[in-house]
Amino acid sequence: MATFIISGSRGTDDPTMATLPFMAAKTAKEQGHDVVLWLWNEAVTLGRKGTADHVTGVNLTALKDLLAAVQAAQIPIWVCGACAVARQISGTDLVAGATIKGMADYIKAVAERDRNVAF
Repeated sequence: MATFIISGSRGTDDPTMATLPFMAAKTAKEQGHDVVLWLWNEAVTLGRKGTADHVTGVNLTALKDLLAAVQAAQIPIWVCGACAVARQISGTDLVAGATIKGMADYIKAVAERDRNVAF
């Protein structure tokens, strides 16, 4: 079993790229790996309640279904705090399983994991 931090930086402006980190996190977990999903830049908007309901990438599973799978698998969703503040997102705005984290948390997680996959 490997450990992954999978990060996404794209939001509703690019539905296909926004969806890929959720697909990767779901797949890695299904393969038995330990996974953290990190959202930053525009991707933090995907952690807001209701946003995933309106995102579908080209020829991909709807984000709302992937989010539900990530939540069911209990994959932690970390939302960049500075990025969230810039977009007026607070902890109470987030979907279940998502928490606001800082850059120190991200760097520590990257250092502790086998793989870092970025979208």
